Amino acid sequence: MSCCTPSGDRAADRTPELRQTAVLPAATEGMVAVPAGEFLMGSEDPLSYPADGEGPVRTVYVDAFWIDACAVSNAQFARFTADTGYRTSAERIGWSFVFAGLLPDDFPPTRGVAAAPWWRQVEGADWRRPDGPHSTWEDRADHPVVHVDWDDARAYCAWAGKRLPAEAEWERAARGGLHAKVFPWGDEFEPGGRPRMNVWQGDFPNRHPTADAWYGTCPVDAYEPGGFGLYNATGNVWEWCEDAFGGGQRVAKGGSYLCHASYCRRYRVAARQGLFPDSATGNVGFRCALDMT
Repeated sequence: MSCCTPSGDRAADRTPELRQTAVLPAATEGMVAVPAGEFLMGSEDPLSYPADGEGPVRTVYVDAFWIDACAVSNAQFARFTADTGYRTSAERIGWSFVFAGLLPDDFPPTRGVAAAPWWRQVEGADWRRPDGPHSTWEDRADHPVVHVDWDDARAYCAWAGKRLPAEAEWERAARGGLHAKVFPWGDEFEPGGRPRMNVWQGDFPNRHPTADAWYGTCPVDAYEPGGFGLYNATGNVWEWCEDAFGGGQRVAKGGSYLCHASYCRRYRVAARQGLFPDSATGNVGFRCALDMT
């Protein structure tokens, strides 16, 4: 169980079910090219979480590759499901985890997560209905798709002729060519007092003044891109990577709209967390990568 995202405990048939096996020809539209090169991966600074395996800082070489400039949006995922008939694990199970603050005041009582009571198990919550039956993706088509587990993300990537990024690729792309900085833009959290990413503001989980105008997810291209052209590499939603984390978990990077310094500083480019592949919540999404040939 992570403080950021409920993980595991979802009995379901996780075998992808597609109406067709054909995939789209790989296309680089909407992707950015990341040049080959070395970078310093990881962190050992006072903000880091050694238990997460952030350190030691090490020099890593990465071949050139393509990566989506933005996380996969609801509109993109809708096209995938329309083409293939794919149903996510949350759709097959019939429920997913939703942040309690996004539920209406009169929402019926739901089971919470003991270690993180701000997460609620909501019947009918899935990517189509991100906050539960009262919501729809159609009024947030340009927001990142959520409630997708690792298999769901990989199924989309396969359909698109792409793949999930390796953790090292993700971190190099997110750093944007900067040397050992905390955030994609540098070391200062809010340069000039201006928000640069979609994370929690105020006192978590009870007060969120939304100085950045967002409560929950924001559009995939909100805020300024980093040096390599990635939008929202930190904050907004956690993003699945291909790599194993350990203990049967997979790596997720970037933090989410729920991260706050009072309990979670994982909105940094070096930060990482492990999630079981069957984890699907309202703050986890993904972006695709592609080999450069």
